[in-house]
Amino acid sequence: MNVLACDMGGTRVKAAVVAEGRILARTAIAALSHRPMRDCLASLADAFRQVGVEAAIRPDECKGIALSFPSLVDSTTGWVLDSYGKYPDAPGTDLAAWARAEFGLPLAVENDARMALIGEWRHGAGRGCDDLVMVTLGTGIGVAAVMEGRVVRGRHGQAAIMGGHLSVRYGGRECSCGNLGCAEAETSLAFLREIAGARPDFSASGLLSESEFDYEALFRHARMDDPCARALADHSVQVWGALVVSLIHAFDPAKVILGGGIMAAADQVLLPISDYVNRHAHTPWGKVEIVPSQLGDAAAIMAAEWLLDERMRVR
Repeated sequence: MNVLACDMGGTRVKAAVVAEGRILARTAIAALSHRPMRDCLASLADAFRQVGVEAAIRPDECKGIALSFPSLVDSTTGWVLDSYGKYPDAPGTDLAAWARAEFGLPLAVENDARMALIGEWRHGAGRGCDDLVMVTLGTGIGVAAVMEGRVVRGRHGQAAIMGGHLSVRYGGRECSCGNLGCAEAETSLAFLREIAGARPDFSASGLLSESEFDYEALFRHARMDDPCARALADHSVQVWGALVVSLIHAFDPAKVILGGGIMAAADQVLLPISDYVNRHAHTPWGKVEIVPSQLGDAAAIMAAEWLLDERMRVR
């Protein structure tokens, strides 16, 4: 079946037509996530029409729209429950009504971290495994889980996806969620410059010369034996390892998938996290596989067919 798929990130919005596990056409537009949701929806409708033309598929030849959203959502009703600083009017926007009015199609909505996991589960690094956790390391930390072949959602829709807000440091940094010592507050890109600036050796670090202060720059300087960068990289890997151990203890997966932009430095991340997990996770039955994402930034898009199918079955 043909499905219109959208992954609404904080920086870019990706739109695509997918069918039978393949992306037939895709494009990306600026997110403008600080602006009202209605502005983004107008641009998204144009993007959907564009990919439809490229794939030679009309909207009425599609089964529906599947939308990945960077927030807490009620996946049964399709309503966004909180904006978390992106698309401020999203919680009051009837996305299902927009999809019907614009294209005459049903709509399914899910959290973006959960969508990335579903995509990897059905088409990527998680194929053939029904007990999975995925950790997406990027601007924030996204987490999602599948247990015994069921996507973990919980009573209020926030089960597993708040995994980046598990405390890894008692009395640690205050997070935007209100908790202290969250993995996200201790390592994520959103807090990286602030964390670096608190170090006394930052003033002598080559990181100061970077116009784009991100993990690519951090790991590059760490490879050059910059003391500050090396210490920050080691700290980040330790925090991510501790988070993965906590997630293994919570969800009992056979495999953990690591994704997100930080995996561009997989050679400096994957093995150290695996080593940390092997030393500290209590898994007397054997070792949990720690593997990289296979689908990259297409993972959430590739979840579209599965999500829409699930919603049709529920209805």
